[in-house]
Amino acid sequence: MAPVAEPVLEPATPEQVAGPALAEVTSPHHGSAPEARLELEPLAPTAAPGTGTADGHDGGHAWTTAEASQAYSPYAAPVAAATGYYAPQAAGEVVLAGFWKRVAAYLIDSVIVGVAGTLVGMVLALFALPLALSDDSGAATAIMHLGVQLFSILLTAVYYAAFHASRGGATPGKMAIGIKVVRTDGSRISLLRGIGRYFATILSSLILCIGYLMAAFTQRKQALHDMVCDTLVVDKWAFTEHPEWQRRELGTLTIVVLVLGGLLVVGALVALVAMIGVIASLAA
Repeated sequence: MAPVAEPVLEPATPEQVAGPALAEVTSPHHGSAPEARLELEPLAPTAAPGTGTADGHDGGHAWTTAEASQAYSPYAAPVAAATGYYAPQAAGEVVLAGFWKRVAAYLIDSVIVGVAGTLVGMVLALFALPLALSDDSGAATAIMHLGVQLFSILLTAVYYAAFHASRGGATPGKMAIGIKVVRTDGSRISLLRGIGRYFATILSSLILCIGYLMAAFTQRKQALHDMVCDTLVVDKWAFTEHPEWQRRELGTLTIVVLVLGGLLVVGALVALVAMIGVIASLAA
């Protein structure tokens, strides 16, 4: 019986190892018949944790991939089309302004608008007083009161719209509390949108102020006028280069304003009850 030939295994040559991903080699057992072989390329090494971060921080944090940075988050700042100094940034978390911060800012703005409106009304009344005294029918007096009311509404609308459309996006009250008004994409609102937002607040007031209360329960803390005008009220550092400076807590000034406002409301209620008691005693 003839001895069986032992198969001889030849090592792969350097050309075969460094060749293309799919190469044809000769099998020692089947003559010159080609045999397909798949060469797998090694994966590129990943960056070690602690050597740096994709968001610009030093070591101590894991790298973030492009896929992870594009993952959906309801609190992630969306990319806006605006450019220039106030172009919103698409990185970082967005802290929405809570209901009580908005109340505190509204109280401050109400005091400012009230004082300014009273002063302007007094000036207009001084100019219109001679005309009202010379008219016995009372028509001039009625026109004067109507003009003062219309001017007060116009002054308030311009106040809120101009400040909300400014670069800071905030009225003096909102500046003091540290919040601002932006579009839902983080961009700055226009003057016309600011005027529309003010008149939309009237709609929020007409339904027993439920439109205002919606800011405490909606997912994005939007009041009814925010939904109508496609706006958000956020922390002043939202959509900026420093989103880490945003604050979730109320802050000392917010608490002080809320306490003072609460005391004024309680005092007004006590005065109203006392007045009703006096009137009832006089009628008896």
